[in-house]
Amino acid sequence: MIYENIKRISKEKGRSIRSIEVQAGLGNGVIRGWRTSSPTIDSLKAVSIVLGVSLEELIKDEVKAR
Repeated sequence: MIYENIKRISKEKGRSIRSIEVQAGLGNGVIRGWRTSSPTIDSLKAVSIVLGVSLEELIKDEVKAR
């Protein structure tokens, strides 16, 4: 769900996943890897800052599912 949220938000903002990774200081393919693994809090914070959204926005479906 986190990856889908980031993908949706980045599309709305006209940003590529790769550009978000670069600006957040993440390696190539890290965000795509979140389709099957969980990110660290530090990585999520960096992405939320780059996208200008809250951590809750990035994980909102994750919270609902629990």
